[in-house]
Amino acid sequence: MLLRYGDTTFSLQIPSDRLLGELRTVSPASDPPSQIIDRAIADCEPFFSSFKPGEKVVIVASDITRYTGSELYLPPLVARLNESGIPDRDINIVVALGIHRRQTEQEHKKIVGSLYGRIAVTDHDCDDPGKLAYLGNTSTGIGVEINRTVAEADRVILTGTIGFHYFAGFGGGRKSILPGVASRKACMASHFAVLNPEPGSGKNSRAATGILDGNPVHQAMTEACALVEPDFIFNTVLTPDKRIIAAFAGDWREMHREGCRFYADHFSCTIKEQADLVVVSCGGFPKDINFIQAHKSMEYGSRALKDGGVMILLARCSDGYGHDTFHRWFRFKDLASFEHELRAHYEINGQTAYSTLQKAQRFRVMLVSDLPPEEVAQMGMMPACTLDEAMEKAANILPQDYKAYVIPEGGNVLPVLKTVQGSKF
Repeated sequence: MLLRYGDTTFSLQIPSDRLLGELRTVSPASDPPSQIIDRAIADCEPFFSSFKPGEKVVIVASDITRYTGSELYLPPLVARLNESGIPDRDINIVVALGIHRRQTEQEHKKIVGSLYGRIAVTDHDCDDPGKLAYLGNTSTGIGVEINRTVAEADRVILTGTIGFHYFAGFGGGRKSILPGVASRKACMASHFAVLNPEPGSGKNSRAATGILDGNPVHQAMTEACALVEPDFIFNTVLTPDKRIIAAFAGDWREMHREGCRFYADHFSCTIKEQADLVVVSCGGFPKDINFIQAHKSMEYGSRALKDGGVMILLARCSDGYGHDTFHRWFRFKDLASFEHELRAHYEINGQTAYSTLQKAQRFRVMLVSDLPPEEVAQMGMMPACTLDEAMEKAANILPQDYKAYVIPEGGNVLPVLKTVQGSKF
């Protein structure tokens, strides 16, 4: 079989008696996107019926780093608002940057499509106190400051896409508010919730991919969203090739959870046992453009691996790590000292580095990449230049009767062990 790596491929051959399976998802058949969008907008009729002329409406949209199909669904959504008596001048699209950079003019055009030049589009700024409004605290004391335009709107509509998130459980829904349009301090505090409250107690086991119930990060985001009480959400579900296959619109709590169920049902892969070896490709460029992006495939793929097992991760990382602060965290070689520093000087990239080191110490990870071999070794992983080289090294570690899984699109499938299936929500 061929596995993608950057803009090329590697060939892999594993004896059939060693292969437990090739883990893939099959996207369900669906109607054309325009029909899916029209039905979802129709589902929101009870909400639109309460909108009144003269009200200011804000639509929160994802930035360019999270494609959602917004250029397809925002124009009909605005058209329906116009039918409710809301003119273009009373509608503002706020781009939920979180702590990301501002968008370019071309990026705004890609996000809003034919609405560009018609509807006001503004980027959220997490660092400008004058553009933030304080709404209150969550039950754990996170001060919720959000974009003032959103806070002062008469009506708020959240848009985005639902997918797995490695510590918030799922994206979409409430995430449009926190971290989407929140202050930097609130963003950091919500991400910090991934750690258990007691120093030295590590990461909360419920702050994990596909889990909502008991997830402290999800809880913080939900409580922040409740302070805004948006009118409704419009969330899409996309195939790996970015095609809309479903849309969930309506009550921001109920429809987000329904969308998460749909996504988990179609993008999880049930396995009966964990393997000695898991070979994971991120799926090639751009999914393996940097290590922070590739970490998602590493995280998901680890669900199919026995403790102490071998993972071969194909991630070219042509753009390096993805952030200049990421690799510095690996000056800490043990999890206790790493966690202590992370609690004292929390960074989101530090959290990803901590999660990487956790897996590097729990499993034996071979990273096939363009990263400097000595830096890969500092991250607790074994470097390799090719898949063949990694397989040769693995042969010296694996038991003779090893069993393996191959995951060709690691960022798009979550292996779920049959004995724990049903623990997602």
